[in-house]
Amino acid sequence: MIDRSPTAAKVEQLAEGVFGYVQPDGSWFINNCGFVAAGDHSVLIDTCATERRTRALLAAAEATAGPVTTLVNTHHHSDHTNGNYLVGGATIIGQRKTRDAMLAAGIETYEGALVGNDWGHLELRAPDVVFDESLTVHAGATVIELRHPGHAAHTTNDVLAWLPEQRVLFAGDLVFNGGSPFALMGSVAGWRKALDVIRELDPAVILPGHGGPCGLETVDVVDAYLAFVQRTAERGKAAGLSPLQLAKETDLGEFSGLSEQERLAGNFHRAYAELDGAEWGAPIDLVAAITDMVAYNGAPIRCFS
Repeated sequence: MIDRSPTAAKVEQLAEGVFGYVQPDGSWFINNCGFVAAGDHSVLIDTCATERRTRALLAAAEATAGPVTTLVNTHHHSDHTNGNYLVGGATIIGQRKTRDAMLAAGIETYEGALVGNDWGHLELRAPDVVFDESLTVHAGATVIELRHPGHAAHTTNDVLAWLPEQRVLFAGDLVFNGGSPFALMGSVAGWRKALDVIRELDPAVILPGHGGPCGLETVDVVDAYLAFVQRTAERGKAAGLSPLQLAKETDLGEFSGLSEQERLAGNFHRAYAELDGAEWGAPIDLVAAITDMVAYNGAPIRCFS
């Protein structure tokens, strides 16, 4: 049995003064975070989906690198932002569209589609400081370069937190390690282009949004999966199949070992929209896509957060 409890999370040193907070098994709403020591305080990368998990994260960050005074959100999804309110007086930084998306959606729990989450008490807190393309944060002697890829990818507001001297990349959900990539709220094509940005950085260590620390070989797996989605969507659309019909008859082949396979149906919704000429990240019917994901799964999707 996999221990997915908050106590299973581990602090892993990625470089001197740089740490990953890795939560097994990286499935729905169980994300990774990170923190960088900045003297007597720390800079945190993302929070968690639930109150309990975020409190455990903050305790680990303080014990390892000092109390959190700055928080960076890598995108707006609730598994990376629900715990923002618990950072107290810390300044929260995010891409401009991260703040906009959080304020527009509020706290989302996806009742009826996703079940099993132990949310605890949650309050919405969006970023205080926003940027469009890039921003540099100094964590003591460590430089953290925040970069938006310039277009939609996993979402419309993804942020890479790049430490050039240590060659450590906090990739947010632009990289999944062991889980199926999820492009429903972003762009399949745009995500593939964003992966080239990661390749150009040439990180020595990547902390993905979900799954263990990895290298560029995992970026190649994400890219190959997204290319597979594009090719399969082209054939399915030409055959007149709905995204759900296509998902049900698709053999995942080399990607059959990835978890959260129901994301395939949602990814086809996005890929179909792009085949119809939709701009990267353009709004689509999220309810219809999530409904198809549940239908593909055969039941509400089980979460363990």
